[in-house]
Amino acid sequence: MPILPIVHHPNEILETICERVSNFDKDLHCLLDNMYDTMIAEDGVGLAAPQVGIPRQIAIVDIGEGEESELIELINPVMIEETGTEIDIEGCLSFPRVYGKVPRAQMVKVKAFDRHGQEYNLEAEGYLARAIQHEVDHLQGVLFTSKVVEYVEESELTDWSEEQLQR
Repeated sequence: MPILPIVHHPNEILETICERVSNFDKDLHCLLDNMYDTMIAEDGVGLAAPQVGIPRQIAIVDIGEGEESELIELINPVMIEETGTEIDIEGCLSFPRVYGKVPRAQMVKVKAFDRHGQEYNLEAEGYLARAIQHEVDHLQGVLFTSKVVEYVEESELTDWSEEQLQR
């Protein structure tokens, strides 16, 4: 599958509220597959459609590696519950070499659709919850930089792996 170009800030599409998906067809399946290949090629753990120039409510997340890998496809996602708060460092494929401490809910429940148009509910906590919130924010035109409470220099990231920083 082709690797899609990542949209970097500043770009208007990154701050656009995305349109809902209504067609769950092979074009959507192809886009999801291309987004996955792009996310892996860029060493990310999540990717939202506006980050590849498409203003639609489509995001993917996969925080695992190898056998721990599990792709989550979020189409038209809605947060239905958020509890707890924790602050951790985030980065973003659309903001190369920019990192900051961001408060997020520790646990989330989200309602979304899969590539076949089947609605499902998902509960996530910790790092997975953070990645989902980051990607769902993209679909609402909200950038992680608007939530940063403290920026972190790249040289201060020695305790963090590249995988943990790319979202």
